[in-house]
Amino acid sequence: MDSSTDVSDYLGMLRRHWWVVLLLTLAGVTGAVLVTQLQPKVYESATSVLVQPAGQDTNVAGGRTKGDINLDTEAQLVRSTAVAAGAAELLRATVTPDELAHQVAVEVPANTAVLVVIFSAGDPESARAGSHAFAEAYLRNREESAKADLNAQIAALNSKVKQLSTTLTQVNGRLAALSDSSPLRPNLESQRNTTQNQLNNLSGKLNDLTTATVTGGKIISDARLPETPVKPDPMLNLATGAMVGLLLGLGVALLRERLDRRVRVAADVSRRTRVPVLAELARGEDFRLDAVLAPHGEGGRTFNRLRNEVVASLGPDDKVVVVAGTSRGVASTLVAANLAAALARTGSDVTLVGAHLPDSVADTAPLATIFGVAATPGLSDVLAGRVGLAAAVQHAPRIPSLRVITTGGTASAAGLMQSQGLRDALDLLSARPGYVVIEAPATSSSADAQSLASLADAAIITVELRRTRRPDVSDAAEQLRRVGTPLLGAVVVPRLATTAAMPGPRPPAPSRVLPAAALPAAPSAYEPPPGEPADLSSAGLAEVDLTSSTAVIRLPPGAGPRK
Repeated sequence: MDSSTDVSDYLGMLRRHWWVVLLLTLAGVTGAVLVTQLQPKVYESATSVLVQPAGQDTNVAGGRTKGDINLDTEAQLVRSTAVAAGAAELLRATVTPDELAHQVAVEVPANTAVLVVIFSAGDPESARAGSHAFAEAYLRNREESAKADLNAQIAALNSKVKQLSTTLTQVNGRLAALSDSSPLRPNLESQRNTTQNQLNNLSGKLNDLTTATVTGGKIISDARLPETPVKPDPMLNLATGAMVGLLLGLGVALLRERLDRRVRVAADVSRRTRVPVLAELARGEDFRLDAVLAPHGEGGRTFNRLRNEVVASLGPDDKVVVVAGTSRGVASTLVAANLAAALARTGSDVTLVGAHLPDSVADTAPLATIFGVAATPGLSDVLAGRVGLAAAVQHAPRIPSLRVITTGGTASAAGLMQSQGLRDALDLLSARPGYVVIEAPATSSSADAQSLASLADAAIITVELRRTRRPDVSDAAEQLRRVGTPLLGAVVVPRLATTAAMPGPRPPAPSRVLPAAALPAAPSAYEPPPGEPADLSSAGLAEVDLTSSTAVIRLPPGAGPRK
């Protein structure tokens, strides 16, 4: 796809490669089903724990991260080794605490003092037991930590009280030994009062600590038995598989489109090869390769418009139009025959020359079958010297002003399509009034099409969809440009059926060259004008040697090209 690609190109790509996209999408869905069936089931159960300060207050000020408790820190403590060890003991688990901790997740709802402890397991009962065990182990660990802190504070206060009591005893002993008028008494009495006050304060704090109730929190919502597993998620897996398959299908379709250089639509010809499209035959047209399209049908009207464009493009003295294929097949035969018939329907004299040598591909719809004339003699027989030009010209039974020269039956005349004899034969035909339409072979298969184009006044190339490659179209246009023949444009036809599906008799297979005496004379209604020789050899244009199995034409001195 190039820079001029638009939405219609992508839609066309999807229309052509829909089966690839569908197949890979179904493969993605099938893979998702298999993965869903193979994945182990995972159940989750959650326990909600209200976290409280260990001590006097039962509220947590500040919620998540402010105040007495940082809940993010507490969430990490739930997954600590100490809590996991306590949970493993409660569960009597056979796995290590660290492995057990990997099955726990903790969530902190916003603006709350709650921890949600989620435990994952392979069965519902284990999930519920694990969640409760971790919540219980966390509360026990928190309570034990709070008690340890409280006992440490009590021990510190007791030590301080003991020191103050000893100091107070010493001060009282010194006061008892002094007289009432001693100058040291006021200082000692002040020291005694201060020590007594400190001792009273510490005693009050110690009393509060010894009577405090330690609680780290409580379970406000215990774990429940889960009913359905959280993993695998069938809908998520199916959606993911379908999306992956769809993207892969689109990628493969795009790759196939980039690698496939065949012409898919008529727009490919004008946009990517810069060759104008003169006419396009509709895909729905019921083509018969053994007959001319009906003039009032869709295909016939298309060729009538093509005839008008060709006539308008030709100069006053231009008569010869060559119709060349861009790929092997019968596309040039179909277009040349119908163009010649459209020209003849206007009353103009038209001679259709079959220069497309029969082979396994082009033999599927010869001109003889299309117009109901004899397959031999034809152009190859004339060039090989078997018959004269007049004997090869036949009237089309259903189109009075159309004369047909078939390809003929000489199998060894391939080299003669580029001979001087062909040039002289075309000179004789173009000397008559009317048009000459040449059915040429594919430019991609031989140089005959280029040689024939050099003898013509204008050229048309035929493009068969889904068979012709874009480089072949560009190469055909370049070949015609090099020989100086104006290219009027391209006629696009849909992919044509093979001969197996076509009714009607097949033309005879090409035969070897026979002596002229052994060939029966073919009746012809063609009458050459006065002074026109009926045979190339009789006109002194060529000397034919029939002593070997291959015809050899020896051109006389001074014979040159028509152009």
